[in-house]
Amino acid sequence: MRFDDKKVVITGGCGGIGQSLVELFASEGARVLFSDRSEEDCNDLSETLQRKDMETIYLAGDLRQKSYCEGLIAHAVAELGGVDILINNAGIIPRGNILETTDDMWFSALDVNLNAAFFLCRAAIPHMQRVGGGAIVNTSSTWGIYPGPDHVAYCTSKAALAALTRSLGRDHAPDGIRVNAVCPNEVNTPMLRSGFIRRGIDPNTAVEELGKTVPLGHIAEPDEIADVIAFLASHDARYVCGETVEVTGAKPVYA
Repeated sequence: MRFDDKKVVITGGCGGIGQSLVELFASEGARVLFSDRSEEDCNDLSETLQRKDMETIYLAGDLRQKSYCEGLIAHAVAELGGVDILINNAGIIPRGNILETTDDMWFSALDVNLNAAFFLCRAAIPHMQRVGGGAIVNTSSTWGIYPGPDHVAYCTSKAALAALTRSLGRDHAPDGIRVNAVCPNEVNTPMLRSGFIRRGIDPNTAVEELGKTVPLGHIAEPDEIADVIAFLASHDARYVCGETVEVTGAKPVYA
């Protein structure tokens, strides 16, 4: 039980990676508060886990709102007694080059992928300082390190998140707070599949074809990314700080 009685906040809890994270931390003894936009989806996930004898709490809301981000940490302090681990997992993928990117696409990407992590970290770090440490893991992307084509808002926001991770890791290592990011390549999530559907491509065929471009033989499954995030949050990674860990199956971004 790596996370026995640890107080954990996870954003994007109802997404592909998010559900794996919520279940993993809850199964390993953590007290989990997760968030997502849909109250119904959050309730469904909580009830599903309850049937597996895993208790979680949630607070649905919009991460684009500073007040909600700050309220999520306040809720964790009130209901769990603090925040030991913060997982900034929520993200969106606006698609398009700069000429195809609307103001709303641009600002939504920055708000969800970057600003929410900033507000959540700023709210959580003082609580971690008071207890002598903690761990923060951000979900960035290989496309934030090596920008791919026609995703200018997504790549920019994820690159900034990687930079935020390195900055916070350096600044707060003396506090015993380890800040790291995981940078996946393609992951077999509903968000990835929705992009194929919008383009009129069968998602099962597309995922199978993508798998052939990966030296390990398949694109990542959500639990394979969740396992790396859990490692970075755990005592096993106690000397890992300020890192952006690429999880790619040995596939380069442009393959």
